[in-house]
Amino acid sequence: MSTPQAASMIREIRDRSGLSQAELARRSGLPRSVVNAYLKGRREPGADALARLAAAGGFELKLDRRRPPVDAERAGRILVQVLELAEALPYRPRPELAYPRLADRLEPKGAAA
Repeated sequence: MSTPQAASMIREIRDRSGLSQAELARRSGLPRSVVNAYLKGRREPGADALARLAAAGGFELKLDRRRPPVDAERAGRILVQVLELAEALPYRPRPELAYPRLADRLEPKGAAA
């Protein structure tokens, strides 16, 4: 079953180009029955078919990296809340570790003066 986005995209290509379904199919090199099946949602067009249909209508199909919408004001408020929470945390200094110093560990045995 075709995604509603694919069918609506093909419909928009048809509407904007002013082409009939038969003419769009002819220009794209696809059978009219296949284009009809895409529009009715009975078949799923591949990326190549979508690109061919777009080109037949005089458009170009491009892929862009999707960026999630960010509300800068809301993100700023959340950041302030996180920083306030971090400042409210109790400070606990780390205890000194019981490991020997690295320089002492690298010194060869018996070389101590």
